[in-house]
Amino acid sequence: MSDIQRPASGDVGGYDAIVLAGGAARRLGGADKPGVRVGGRPLLDRVLAACADAWTTVVVADPRPTARPVTWTREDPPGGGPLAALAAGLPLTGADRVVVLSADLPFLGEPTVKGLLAELEAGPADGALLTDPGGRDQPLVAAYRAPRLRETLAHLGAEHGGLTGLPLRLLTAELNLTRVLDPVASFDCDTWDDIATARARIREHGLVLDEWISAVKDELGIDLDVDTGVLLDLARDAAHGVARPAAPLTTFLVGYAAALAGGGPEAVAEASRKATALALRWAEEDAADADAAGAADAKTTPEPRPDAG
Repeated sequence: MSDIQRPASGDVGGYDAIVLAGGAARRLGGADKPGVRVGGRPLLDRVLAACADAWTTVVVADPRPTARPVTWTREDPPGGGPLAALAAGLPLTGADRVVVLSADLPFLGEPTVKGLLAELEAGPADGALLTDPGGRDQPLVAAYRAPRLRETLAHLGAEHGGLTGLPLRLLTAELNLTRVLDPVASFDCDTWDDIATARARIREHGLVLDEWISAVKDELGIDLDVDTGVLLDLARDAAHGVARPAAPLTTFLVGYAAALAGGGPEAVAEASRKATALALRWAEEDAADADAAGAADAKTTPEPRPDAG
């Protein structure tokens, strides 16, 4: 078993994605689980963001608004279980590798998807899947070789007279799988307690800014990776060197200038550099004026007269 906490992101070739989002969510009282919001975003949109570079993304569920376009399909009959849903989505894909995901993974990110694909390519296995800290397999957070997946589903369907109602363990038992430990990305939301845990976690100090930036980009339809550290440094310098309200106003103007310059991370970085330099010059002038004023005060302050004897 591999132990990969956060696989490095990288281009490991093309793939398709199938997201299963049509379950009954009985442990949530029948709630619309893919639409439940964590960090201001529906769970389904969070998962779709993790596989945004898939050639084709198929969602097996009834259609709904999503943050990016996808292909919709449904198992027949609806609610036939994960193997039936997987079999419904697979014919709509064409890549040799397919990432299979459930729609209830609040902490799944692109690096984990890339890591699973890299693990799949590293050896002769039929698939690479996540396991949780308890050793429980997560077949719906996995990358598979599509031909082998089709072959196995066809075999199981023929053996059992169909796939409706069959458990996922029948699929994994037939495949040679590599297992990847990822305690964070493997966390799924089956209950309201799980939802509450996920909502609390993303507000932790080390995660909240990245979560917020991701949510804002999704909300605004922005596909742009920028160095948030540069923007935070700029906001700090503007707040300290000019005035506190200068921080949000300056970062807004930087974004506007970057857009006028054609957009992209380079344009943001260049506009940030110029604004930061200005804020530092402003602070230097203020400090110099304060020093000069202090020196002038010292010269004009009369020396205390000695007491008369």
